[in-house]
Formats: sequence, C-alpha cells, structure tokens
Amino acid sequence: MDSRTGKGRGPLTSDEPPKTGPGPDGKTRNGGAPEEPFSMASDTLLGENLLQAAISFMDLVAERGRMGEGEAPRNLMDMLAPASQALSEAFKSYTEETARWAIAEERLRADWADISQYAIKRLVGLAGEPLVDTAKDKRFRDPAWRDTPLFDVLAQAYLLFSRWLVEVVDAAEGLNPHRHDIARFYARQIADALAPSNFLFTNPEVLRTTVETNGKNLLDGLANLKKDFSQGGWRLSQTDMDAFEVGGNIATTPGKVIFQNDLMQLLQFEPQTDDVYRRPLVIVPPWINKYYILDLTKKKSFIRWAVSKGYTVFVISWVNPDKALAHKTFEDYMREGILEALDAVEEATGERDVNMIGYCIGGTLLATTLAHMAARGDKRVKSATYFATQVDFSEPGDLKVFIDETQIDTINQLMGERGGILPASVMAHTFNLLRPNDLIWNYVVGNYLMGRTPPPFDLLYWNADATRMPQKMHLYYLSECYLKNRLATGDMEFAGEKLDLSKVTCPIYIQSSRGDHIAPYRSVYRAVHLYGGPVNFTLAGSGHIAGVINPPDAKKYQHWTNDELPETADGWLDTATEHPGSWWPHWERWLRKKSGKKVPARKPGDGKLNPIEDAPGSYVRVKAWD
Repeated sequence: MDSRTGKGRGPLTSDEPPKTGPGPDGKTRNGGAPEEPFSMASDTLLGENLLQAAISFMDLVAERGRMGEGEAPRNLMDMLAPASQALSEAFKSYTEETARWAIAEERLRADWADISQYAIKRLVGLAGEPLVDTAKDKRFRDPAWRDTPLFDVLAQAYLLFSRWLVEVVDAAEGLNPHRHDIARFYARQIADALAPSNFLFTNPEVLRTTVETNGKNLLDGLANLKKDFSQGGWRLSQTDMDAFEVGGNIATTPGKVIFQNDLMQLLQFEPQTDDVYRRPLVIVPPWINKYYILDLTKKKSFIRWAVSKGYTVFVISWVNPDKALAHKTFEDYMREGILEALDAVEEATGERDVNMIGYCIGGTLLATTLAHMAARGDKRVKSATYFATQVDFSEPGDLKVFIDETQIDTINQLMGERGGILPASVMAHTFNLLRPNDLIWNYVVGNYLMGRTPPPFDLLYWNADATRMPQKMHLYYLSECYLKNRLATGDMEFAGEKLDLSKVTCPIYIQSSRGDHIAPYRSVYRAVHLYGGPVNFTLAGSGHIAGVINPPDAKKYQHWTNDELPETADGWLDTATEHPGSWWPHWERWLRKKSGKKVPARKPGDGKLNPIEDAPGSYVRVKAWD
C-alpha cells in the first residue's frame, strides 16, 4: 500500500473484527468528534491510579517471570529465529551494494527533511499539505491524530519510516525467494508493532481517556491482561467468550450424533422438508478449527440452509486431540474420518453413493482420499465440492513464511516437548500474525490501554475456540503438501497407493475467494487442471471465511462464474461474469442435478445406526489452548 495515499485499504468485511466498543466511562470512541480533551477531574485520583497501575504491571511481570522458571518448552525466540535471520540477510545484502544503500539512505533523509519542514509549519500554526493521508488508516481515525500538531507529525513520521523499512527489505537482493518472503513478512510485523497508536504516551485517544477516567482505563486494562494470562499462556481476548454457547446460540441446527470413533463424531441433521434428494451430502470440515463455522448462527448457517433445500446433510466433527492421540497420522484421518464416515452414512441411509464437501484442509484431505479411492476402484463419491481448498501448494499464500525444513524441525521439537501434540495456541497466534493490526494490536490497545471488554462477535468466538493437532499427522501435512507439493505433482504415496488426481473423474466444484490470504484464489485455481473429470470454478468476493459463509439473504459481496478454464486464474477472471450476492444458489443448482430423485425425508435413527447424543455432540465442546 502507498502510505502517502492510503490506497489499498478497504472497509472491514464480515470476517474482520468489529470496531471496539465503549470505554470505561461509557463513551464510545470510534473516531467521532472528541469531547473537551484532557479535562482533569482529580489530580490526586489520577496519580493514585497511575501508581497502582505501575505497581500492578510490575507485579504481573514478576509473576510471569516466576512461572517461567524451570520450564523448558521451546520459547518464542526459537519460533522467531527465522525472522531475525532473514531480516539480517536482507540488510546484509546492502553491504555488498553500497550504491544501492546510499540511495535508500538518501530517500530516508529526504523523507525526514520533508517531515521536519512539515512539523515546523504545524507547530507554529501554519497550514501545510499533509505528506501522508492518515485519515484512511484505521489506526489513526481519532480526530486528534490530525487536529493536534504533535500527533499529526508523529503519525506521518511513523508512516513514512514504516514505508521506507518495508520497501528497503522488499528491494533487498541475493536472498532466495522463501527467505525474502520471510524478511518481507516480518518487516511488516515490525512496522505494525512500532505504530505510535500502540503505546500509552503516543496515542491521543488513550491519553484523553486516561485523564477523563483518572487512569481507571489502565487499571481495567491490567485486569484484562491478567485474565488473558490466567487462561494458560497469553490468550488475547478478541470477543466476549461468555456471550456464546456451543449448542445454545451457535451450532444450533437440530440433529444427532449417529457414529463416533477416536477421531470424529458424525452428525446427521434433522430434515426440514417432507422429501429429500436421494444422495446424501457429507461435509469434511478443517480440523484446525471446529465444524460449526458452517453452523455459526441460524442466519449464517450453511448447514441449516442446505438442509432447508432438501439435502440429507452429514458433517464430521473432529476430535480435539490430546496426548493419547499423538500417534494418529494423516492416513488415520482418511481411514477413521472420511472412509468410516462413508460406511456410517450407508448404514444410516441405505445409500452407498454420496456427494461430498471439503473445506480448507478438510478439502485437501478429501482430495487425497478421492485419489486413494480412485486407485482402488472405489467410486462411492459422485461429486466433490471444495471450499477454499488448496491441492497445488506451489503458491500457498501467507502461511508459507512459517514453513520450511528448519521451521518444521522447530515445530517437531515443540510438539515432542508437549507430548506429541501441537498446542492450540500456536496455530491461534500464527493466524493472528497474518492480520496483526486487526487481530492483535486492535485488541492490545482496546483491551489493555483503553480498558475495554471486546464486544460479542460469533466469528471471533469460533476463531478462539482453537484445537490441537497430533504430531505425526501435522508434520506429514506440512512436509508432503506445503513443502514438497507431492499431491499436485503425483508423487505422493499414501496408504499403499501412489496418488494421481487425474484418476478422480467425478464432477468437481471448486469455490475460492478473491480476498483469501490463506488459500489464495490463484493457488486454488491450479487444481482445475489436475482432475480427470468435469470441473466448475467459482470465485467469491471477500476472504477465507466471509467468502464462504455468505448466505443469500445477506445480499453481500458478489461472485464470478466462467464455463471456460484457461491456463491461469487471471485469464479465467478476465473473461468471467460477475454476479451480485452469494454463490450458494449457483452451487446448489449444480448439486441438485447430481443428487438423484426425491425420497421421503430421513431422520437420524431411521437406519441401522442408533443416535448417540444430540448435535452438536460432545467432541466439539472440548476446549483447548496449551
């Protein structure tokens, strides 16, 4: 993004966090005109609260230090070692290119000269043309960043420097592409972390609130910080976790658990129509998070919507594994997940043939399973739909910066120290780093400096309801898919079979999202030429979550369709047709033609399997962090 113009910043989408709520004085501060700034209510009370806040902070630091004594888990510095090494390489590259470094230095000096002249004008009360349009940056939306000369200059100086830092790292030469990506990623992390909006004495909104509340915001913020540490490690609160209940106000579509094993429970949902399509629909969600992203609320539930359209819907609810399941492999997730689910669906409905959906990593497992089934002549799956799924990992998206042989070795050692399980906190922190301003610093400022409690937000509750992962399974996925890309190249050997996606001949529907930073649409599109049967590709607006979870009644975003499948995603989009709203109806018209004639509706328990418990089941309720 150009820091001078602010171009490239769009509005928050529904899978982005909401604006923070009212402060400790009950006044909402989301960028509106401030009241009289810095009105002092009580010098004495303010001083007492600031002193108490300082003492409480030091006590917290001492307490965390005592808790860390004697522990030997792999620490944060180990995880961040590739960042410091890559950044060092980036800057070291300039030592051999002194002329290029001189140009970079000259550009920085020019920026500082510009900001110095601007600062002089502002501080003496003269009007000056801003060097950077801070109004388009959410971090500087408070009017004081523009109306107060000191803060105006501070914000512009920061944006100029952060732009320079990122551009210097981006222009570094001599690094291999992966190391360069790591350097770029962490240069942006450093730039975001250094924003003056993140600190007490350089954020005018925080200073104003501190004066107006006599420092109560800082005391409340420290209480929030202690609460976040009390949950096992540092767990940054992004929503009110007490506002939601799985099976209460989220994950509420009626159904039953009709089968379970060590790795999953299989849910069958109650029909909402008198007749249903003969062929059942089986969903494989990701195990990095829980299945109810597809059943978030009544209005947002994809599962409820599909049931209302006359489909008999089943979904796998993955276990939240503990040390007892550390030995489970990627192959086990296929056998005990998808293949046993297919057997159970046949017992529950009498139908051998099914349609299937895979979401994200669940889709990668589905593609692997379909190639394995094709190698063995198993044709039970008559169509497959993929939501935001990568099969070809040659362009894997932002997560690629965390994956190389050195980092996989670090993750392996971490999981070994934790009994063969990847702590849920690791993946949660990793995904937060992909959008640090929205998912980290926004809440650091709101929770700890402003003393606010995050407002309820169902998507962020789901995002925080994190899951662990078994060591063998996770390492196989990272190595075989992300690092070696063997599924796409046809070199993956799995459960005694060499996998060839061209032998998968059932109809395929691939959905991707234009703003997806986890599974970029260009990467997802690469799969269209790997399968042996007919493929439909559809592109949705928004990102990894909102692009998928976009019910038609919301009338949000758009989607693109194109019957042609040119070589590249850009070529596809150039000739695609844009349609307003959700892509769900387009997919449902495609699916109904592959679902058979209507039959009387099936209820859980009608077949050979007796219900075990009500949906959403017990596996999804298991909480984890470390």
